[in-house]
Amino acid sequence: MGGPHRKIMRHQIHCGSCVLAGHCLPSSLSVSEVDILDEMVRRSRPLGRGEFLFRQGDEFRSIFVIRTGMIKKYCITDAGVEKVTGFQSPGEILGWAGVDCGEYPMSAQVLEPTSVCEIPFERLDELAEAIPQLRRQLMRLMSREIWEDQQMMLLFSKRSSEERIATFLLSLSARFRARGYYAHTFRLSMSRGEIGNYLGVAMETVSRSFTKLQQLGLIRVSGKEVQIIDYLSFCELAGSDEG
Repeated sequence: MGGPHRKIMRHQIHCGSCVLAGHCLPSSLSVSEVDILDEMVRRSRPLGRGEFLFRQGDEFRSIFVIRTGMIKKYCITDAGVEKVTGFQSPGEILGWAGVDCGEYPMSAQVLEPTSVCEIPFERLDELAEAIPQLRRQLMRLMSREIWEDQQMMLLFSKRSSEERIATFLLSLSARFRARGYYAHTFRLSMSRGEIGNYLGVAMETVSRSFTKLQQLGLIRVSGKEVQIIDYLSFCELAGSDEG
């Protein structure tokens, strides 16, 4: 398969001045080290809904940091069925899974207008050999992604669809809050069908669960916008200590 379908260009954005720097690779680096890192970063034009950062089977070359927008990760099973494996938001890094096998084992598709930074992994790996603090930051970020994936796997041990939906929404809320965004009201870029695919429930079940959560006075839904009204009770339903 070919490489990512996008045009790369330089924008007047610097890693050191990015609002997400504290959650990304520049964290804990000196000014001069950030300047070196910035030299290898490629910044794309805004990508539109439906475009791909990479497709399953593409040769692994880079990792990607989301600056704005939302990305859906999915793979096509041997039976030819699409399985959603996650959603990535600003400040998060995509592409780690390709390090081991040399190709991306999943596709990354844009859900809403999105901008990313592309970092060629071979050059990043070489730089990390020279800057131990960068190597440690890489390990921290990879460890955090593993931990978050493990937490989301707990969804599938939840008994009711309402618990799964609540846990999913709380996960999004926590990720937005950690990056300085408003955590109690946010927009869902993904469809009900995509949420259901990810959580392992039917689209109709997702819709009914949203309705029930509204009837319980826990959330308010307006189109794609969700507001968590009773945060403590919502955490209790999800079995979370976030509250």
